[in-house]
Amino acid sequence: MSTKRRPLVMGNWKLNGTKAFTTELLTALKAELADSPACDVAVATPEVYLALASDLVAGSQIKTGAQNVDVHTSGAYTGETSIEMLKDCGAKYIIIGHSERRQYHQESDAYIAEKFAVIKKAGLVPVLCVGETEAENEAGQTNAVVAKQIDAVINHCGIEAFNGAVIAYEPVWAIGTGKTATPEQAQAVHAFIRAHLAQADKAVAEQTIIQYGGSVKDSNAAELFAQPDIDGALVGGAALQAAGFAAIIKAAAKAKA
Repeated sequence: MSTKRRPLVMGNWKLNGTKAFTTELLTALKAELADSPACDVAVATPEVYLALASDLVAGSQIKTGAQNVDVHTSGAYTGETSIEMLKDCGAKYIIIGHSERRQYHQESDAYIAEKFAVIKKAGLVPVLCVGETEAENEAGQTNAVVAKQIDAVINHCGIEAFNGAVIAYEPVWAIGTGKTATPEQAQAVHAFIRAHLAQADKAVAEQTIIQYGGSVKDSNAAELFAQPDIDGALVGGAALQAAGFAAIIKAAAKAKA
């Protein structure tokens, strides 16, 4: 791995948590990471707990993020949350394009590209999720699907927008299923993503953080992080327990030291 890429391990809490849970988990996580491993760390809490989480991790290496954002910055959009609101609550990272948003909310590649642009304009970090379904994987369409999802952003924002951005490759068939791509399978897709970016700009491709997501646990993290193009992880269920999540973070720091 290039020395320019510092690994990023991010927890996606999804629809989980309370104020008490947030306080307990982040307090424990700070203690687990007291030796400050050389790895960027973030947690994407439900947005109602974002400000609390940001206060709890202030002064630590842990940053906060959100799981979604609206494309509008203000106005009559009942129930939505703007990028400025998330920024005001301390968010640095914003997850967009997660398969659950694509599936349950019918978010298109073009709409996700709009969100990417809004996040970049605000000076925050988009975490663009890409990945194929099990049917697409079995049909040999993985690279085509991932390229299409990335190209929507390139066409809308330009390749330079990926400077300082993050891509999370999450095979849909491995999210919350207990199934995980083998390290070799994941590396092949990560290498394809970097090569695809490099066709537009080699320097941008070299510095882009590409995370793996999909049933990442402390038991499989080290093998995944040993791959040259896997720069960290977007972690779901395993991020809801401090010791296990810390073990994943420490595995990333060790593998990329």
